[in-house]
Amino acid sequence: MQFTLAELEAAADLVHRAHPATPQYAWPQLSAALGAEVWVKHENHGPTGAFKARGGITFIDWLTRTHPDCPGIITATRGNHGQSQARAATAAGLRAVVYVPQGNSPEKNAAMRAFGAELREHGADFDTAREEAMRMAETEGLMPVPPFHRELVRGVASYGLEFFRAAPPLDVVYVPIGCGSGICGTIAARDALGLDTQIVGVVATGAPTAKLSFEAGRPVPSDAATTFADGLAVRVPVPDALAIYSRGAARIVAVSDDEIAQAARLYFTSTHNVAEGAGAAALAAALQDAARIKGRRVGVILSGGNLDAGAFAQILRGDTPNPG
Repeated sequence: MQFTLAELEAAADLVHRAHPATPQYAWPQLSAALGAEVWVKHENHGPTGAFKARGGITFIDWLTRTHPDCPGIITATRGNHGQSQARAATAAGLRAVVYVPQGNSPEKNAAMRAFGAELREHGADFDTAREEAMRMAETEGLMPVPPFHRELVRGVASYGLEFFRAAPPLDVVYVPIGCGSGICGTIAARDALGLDTQIVGVVATGAPTAKLSFEAGRPVPSDAATTFADGLAVRVPVPDALAIYSRGAARIVAVSDDEIAQAARLYFTSTHNVAEGAGAAALAAALQDAARIKGRRVGVILSGGNLDAGAFAQILRGDTPNPG
């Protein structure tokens, strides 16, 4: 899956009709904490509070052009992907059926419904909900939206274009990995611009499938995905995504839930931004790598800020939320 710069710029033009470019700032207290010049890409400032909104725009545009008679979409999520698809689908006059695992974030569920999703709970985790959504697609005559698709990546890559063009030249960028659209979009933007920036993927220690797969050179499912960072809580890697980040990433780092909570606290005390678990993971990895990146110019992707109030209160008290 490769993209020309023209393809990515066309996607960015489409995204920006419904989604303004997000800011990137160098925060001095973060830089002091890491001993490096730290630039944050604020995807938490987008219209759904997360980077996924970009891919929803490009996917639904592709769907309405290539399948004009399709009545709607069906997909699975822990929250941000579902908000993205519901927002774009309902704006195009389509149904949006979204599966979530039982016990999913109440606040993310409410946000999806507010964007027009028909929400259904199924199974104990994301991968079980995803299997059910894909199974029901043909029964209901809806287009299945997988967690990884060329059009999703093409839209998500627009944040990479913005970041690489607006920030000074970056030595390394840390990107969280769930199903992989974020890191693959960042790699696509870097490569299309001809840059040599290193890209480091980040997973939770309790959901290591992307790291295990990267190191093995083949898909390696994990037995569980146990982390409060629900955007990272994936058991089964996406082979098409692995094919991209296995070549395009320098390495993949695992961070604990305690490290993620620490990074979320640092974001708030240093910048007064709220970062959800996956959104704080990149900063957690940079903190873990502080000795390695000392004196360098570092980018971190704050991929989303959709953290439930109760979990945020725990983090601010100095605690770590229980896995969802």
